[in-house]
Amino acid sequence: MSAGAEGGVEQVLRQVAPGRYETYEALLRALAEGRVWMLLWHGQPGAPDAQYGNMEVEGHGYAPCVTSAQELAASGWTRAHEVVPVTAVAASLYPERWGLWLNPHAPGGGVGVPWADLRRIAGGLDRLPAGPLRLSEPALEIPQFYALLGQNAHRTPAVRALRRAWVQPALGTPYLAIGLDLYDASPAAVESVRQMMRQSVDAVPEGLPVSTVALSDAYDPVALWMRAHARPFFDRDAYGGAAPEAPAASSGHAGYGYPPPAQPGWQAGTY
Repeated sequence: MSAGAEGGVEQVLRQVAPGRYETYEALLRALAEGRVWMLLWHGQPGAPDAQYGNMEVEGHGYAPCVTSAQELAASGWTRAHEVVPVTAVAASLYPERWGLWLNPHAPGGGVGVPWADLRRIAGGLDRLPAGPLRLSEPALEIPQFYALLGQNAHRTPAVRALRRAWVQPALGTPYLAIGLDLYDASPAAVESVRQMMRQSVDAVPEGLPVSTVALSDAYDPVALWMRAHARPFFDRDAYGGAAPEAPAASSGHAGYGYPPPAQPGWQAGTY
């Protein structure tokens, strides 16, 4: 990344503030194309014992970094560091539910990028919705679609159950999400589920976006919400008996997609 690109990250970073979702999304886009200076608490770059620093904010873990050589000098960090593409560090941090904290030495304490937004950076910002997400039971009256989808699911042996949610991203168009609970995730089974959806979407009203999510995905906030709040509308295991009760569906925000309040300087946590 050029010095100009680094400056672009820092220019957007200075504009991030509560409620400015477009600016925060612009920051994520800039980070996805750039690199950061990771602060090493132990070891040297590339060494087997190299270990990032760590800090805790509101019960969530973050790895601190700086956004340029100039910010590294301003931070006063005297231990080792390594320069890493953000896509690479995002892919290594989010599976452990660690976020990235940018410039914790800066006035106001810098900005935190939660692990689920690192997941978006690692997987592609355009492929995953911008948070925070508002999730609820769909209020749409589309019984023909649900009936057809249920019939096709019944003929698709890989499908155990289907759930649904109405997803309202912070930015972008709201959409209907169908949660897929599968017995089998083999390529053949996944292709049969794609065919099931293709056979069902003709019953979706024109202009209504529909997406699918694997309920087995332990990192997807929509899947996590569905498992906790959405009762299946198709449940193969419940045929011949009442479907098991699920927790009462409720509207709420997915717990990600927006940086926590900045903490003052290095006092945000222990490195």
